Amino acid sequence: MSDTKDHYDDEAIQSLPESVKLSWGIIKPSRRGPKGELSIPKIVDTAVAIADQDGLSAVSMSRVAGALGFTTMSLYRYITSKEDLLLLMQDRVCPPPPEAEPDSGTGASKKHWRAEMQDYVQFCIKVFRDHPWFADIPIRSVPMMPGNLRIIDWMLRIMRGFPVNDFEKMSFVLLISSYARACGMIARDMDLVIKAGDSFSTFSGLSYTAALKQLITESNFPDLQPIVMSGAYTGEVESPIGDDLAFGLERILDGIEQYLEVRRQM
Repeated sequence: MSDTKDHYDDEAIQSLPESVKLSWGIIKPSRRGPKGELSIPKIVDTAVAIADQDGLSAVSMSRVAGALGFTTMSLYRYITSKEDLLLLMQDRVCPPPPEAEPDSGTGASKKHWRAEMQDYVQFCIKVFRDHPWFADIPIRSVPMMPGNLRIIDWMLRIMRGFPVNDFEKMSFVLLISSYARACGMIARDMDLVIKAGDSFSTFSGLSYTAALKQLITESNFPDLQPIVMSGAYTGEVESPIGDDLAFGLERILDGIEQYLEVRRQM
């Protein structure tokens, strides 16, 4: 949790959701109950460990309290609802982004922005794979918690020298983050399938290639059928473009690069 002031008088700050205020340390838990033995980070870390092991459905205030050796009511003195706990868990597992490699005099990174955005996507994918429950928590608003905001700040740092306005930058953040989320969920799902005992061939459909070639006919699927027959659909033959998701990211970055070139010429 982020260090901040003990309290705020500003009405706008107080209007923030409870979970956001907890994440910033704006509100403090009740003084009642065990002193020094419980804390918000300890509660959240315990909930994360349960979710990592048994899934998000296993997380409850009573389960977390039991794992810590306290009553459920003790937890409510720190975090007032399970919904707030889930959001705090999500923010907790956002690791700090890597520090920039400053270029003398500019403060920008020495690394090319394309490589930095590729790192960003891989960073996000790892969060989904390390914590498979992460994407099971619905998005309810723009990010407002410190962990998530540090990740956005990283993307904006990559774009520090771009000849674009703030709205364009935020649109690029949404574009890259959405692709990273989609890739992360696919990687997460593949991990879960393999963990459950199936193979990569099952996940990719390779094991069912022969059956699909019979079912997907030219009359019913005129454009898909030749792709299935060529082996491209299930990876029956080696792809000349390599990894599909990496290929897709490269095309997105091509589009951004072309857009930047147009903006520089304006």
